[in-house]
Amino acid sequence: MAHQLTERDALGSHARDELGISETVTARPIQAALVSALTFAVGAVVPLIVVLLAPETSIALFVAALTIVGLAVLGGLGASAGGAGIIRGAARVTLWGALAMAATAAVGALFGVTVG
Repeated sequence: MAHQLTERDALGSHARDELGISETVTARPIQAALVSALTFAVGAVVPLIVVLLAPETSIALFVAALTIVGLAVLGGLGASAGGAGIIRGAARVTLWGALAMAATAAVGALFGVTVG
């Protein structure tokens, strides 16, 4: 049986049967990469617009909150364009983005250069 499976395409058989890699992959990595690049650019604009429009006394709070919302929206769009689950993609991008913001705030506090 193993000989018959590998007779025509040994590498393809190994990839399919042992590694679970098939030609009918639902994710589209090129589209996901392009949308990811676009969402990074759009996502960078969100905090800038918030800074221009938010009340001066609570800019940091508005930037953090609306950036997290923006991360969720753009993460969902990126996942959708890449053929992945929207909720899972949005949650992943939001979680890592929020952790990155928290780490940045912690480093700022450590060096005494906090904002807000």
